This record gives sequence, structure tokens and C-alpha cells, in this order.
Amino acid sequence: MITFCLKHSELDPWFNLAAEEYLLKNLTEDFFIIWRSERSIVVGKHQNALAEINHEFVRNNDIHVARRLSGGGTVFHDPGNVNFTFIRTVKEISEVNFKIFTQPIVQSLQKLGVDAYTTGRNDLMLDGKKISGNAEHVYKKRVLHHGTLLFNSDLSKLKGALQVDLSRFEDKSVQSNRSPVTNISGYLKEPMTVEEFSDFIFGDVQNTFQEKKTYELTEQDIAAIEALRDEKYVTWDWVYGYSPKYIFRNTISSFSGEIKIEMSVIKGVIQEIKTEGLLPGISAKIIGKRHRMEDFQDLPEAGLLQKLLF
Repeated sequence: MITFCLKHSELDPWFNLAAEEYLLKNLTEDFFIIWRSERSIVVGKHQNALAEINHEFVRNNDIHVARRLSGGGTVFHDPGNVNFTFIRTVKEISEVNFKIFTQPIVQSLQKLGVDAYTTGRNDLMLDGKKISGNAEHVYKKRVLHHGTLLFNSDLSKLKGALQVDLSRFEDKSVQSNRSPVTNISGYLKEPMTVEEFSDFIFGDVQNTFQEKKTYELTEQDIAAIEALRDEKYVTWDWVYGYSPKYIFRNTISSFSGEIKIEMSVIKGVIQEIKTEGLLPGISAKIIGKRHRMEDFQDLPEAGLLQKLLF
């Protein structure tokens, strides 16, 4: 079967994730895609988005937050990270495993003198550190596999964005594994730009396909992807509201003493709260609101609630 090979320059993370779903569900061809995104935190489908990000750091550093179609843990995107996607139709889902898709990537890296290897988990490693997180989603008889390749990403931003106090959250969501990471660029025998690196991976992996054809998104494709982006991927309901039910707990100090809160959140909306040291009138303003900082900005107690709820 022909594999369509697509390398596009769109850096909008929500568009790129919507493009994957569109190609998976609306076309029947096999695809290999190389793409990059603006600085973003991308959580897995079954994760609690707020529990995966350093909310203040993400906001102060203009880092996007997105949710993808596949499961697994949270990953970091920026223009120094190269993403790869395989979409394939199979006779039996049991035929597919992670190694089928990661092996061509490992072989390409090894041609550059980069001694990458797979683990028993879903990562690619280099010198004992993670360079790639991978995840999959199955739709009927079609499989979507995608992964990251940290080439020359801003690792300080990655670390800061994912530095979270998990003790404040109680839920049954998939938890990310915080692993030491490194950039591929530091292990190259000869220096390359990220564009040269992505071109090499794109060209070398193409050579593994018996039949291949370059693909460009049509105007019809782009219009459908943009609609899916706007109706789903960029919305608060998908990015945060899709999170599983969770309990949030926090304790802060104020001029009047210690304040404690415990609240139950379902589909991103605060359903029940228990507090100590907080005025009843303020408590009443929290119930029924989304667990979203912007929903409290117009309240007189916005500064207090920002510290207490996030």
C-alpha cells in the first residue's frame, strides 16, 4: 500500500493535533508526517490537565496547553522539537506495536551517529535520558502512532512547565512519568539545524516504505482541520473539561490565618467544597464555576482565590 508522506510548516499545536485526527478518521491511506509546534504542553487524552502543568509558569511564559487524541503522558513541544506521526490501516490491531513505528526512527538517528534505543516503556532514550515520548490511538482498523524528538528544545521551559505539586490532586487519571531528558543536537558528530534534522528524518524514513508519495493538504483538508481545531481542540471543554473527576486540596497562609480548601471537580466544574478559614460568602462564589483562573478574575477576592485554587 502507498504511504503518503507529509511535512508541513504549520506551528499551531491545536491545528496539528486536529490534522492527525482528520487524516486518521476521514482518509483511508497510510501516512507518515513530520511536524513541529509552537511552545506547548500536550497532555494525554485521559490525563488531568491542571495536575500536569505548572499553571503560573505556563501562563507567564506564553506556553500553550493542548490535549491530544492518544493516551499516555504529557509531552513538551517547541520549534526545537520534531514530531513524527504514522497512520496505518491494519488487518488486525494485534499486528501493531510501538517498536514497528519507533524502529525506523531509531535507525535514522543511528545513521547520524546518535546511539538511541528503545525501552520496555514507550520512550526513546539516549545516554540514559529520554529524547522521545510516544503514544498511540486506535480508530476502527486504523492506528495512529506519534512521538516527539527533542532536538534542541528549551529544556528549562520544559522543566518549569511540568514542575507540579501532585500532592494537591487526587484522581484516577493517567500520571506522567517525570524522566530526565536531553537534546539530540548535543550528541551529533556534525552540527545540524533543526530544519536539516527534520528534513533528514523525513527523507530517511520515507526510504523504508516500498511505495510512497508526497502529500500536501488540500484546501478542503485545511478547511476541515481548521473547523475541528476551532470546534474541539482549542476549546476549554476539551483541554481542561475532558479531565476525569478529581479532588483538589490546598492550604495557604493569609493575614487572618491559615486557609484550607478541598473541592470536588467534575468535567472541570467545581461541584462541592469544604473550607476552613474562608468566609462563607466567598465559598459560595466558588461553587459551580470552572476550575479556571479567568473565571475568578472579576471577583474582589481574585488575588486570594488565585493562590488558593491554583
